[in-house]
Amino acid sequence: MTITVTENAARQIQKQLDKRGSGVGLKLGVKQAGCSGYAYVLDYADRIEEDETVFEQFGVKLVVDNKDLAILNGIELDYAREGINEAFKFNNPNVTATCGCGESFSV
Repeated sequence: MTITVTENAARQIQKQLDKRGSGVGLKLGVKQAGCSGYAYVLDYADRIEEDETVFEQFGVKLVVDNKDLAILNGIELDYAREGINEAFKFNNPNVTATCGCGESFSV
């Protein structure tokens, strides 16, 4: 299983954790949503549970629930600015389709 965090994403994760003042990392997951099936979920990880896998790069931890690993395997988490918008970007090779509004995807 491979999940990659770019240097830009790692800097943003660290910035958000510093601003929050606590947390061991960022939690990445998926939930059933939208018209295509799944949506990404980001949250703070305050601890690491037994059923979670940790990916550490550039000094930050990305925590993933083991049940989401198959859907997220191979994903690259990036952080990019496009015009005036800044956001995390999910480059997932498993995605076979996305919905028109861009909120959900299928694998």
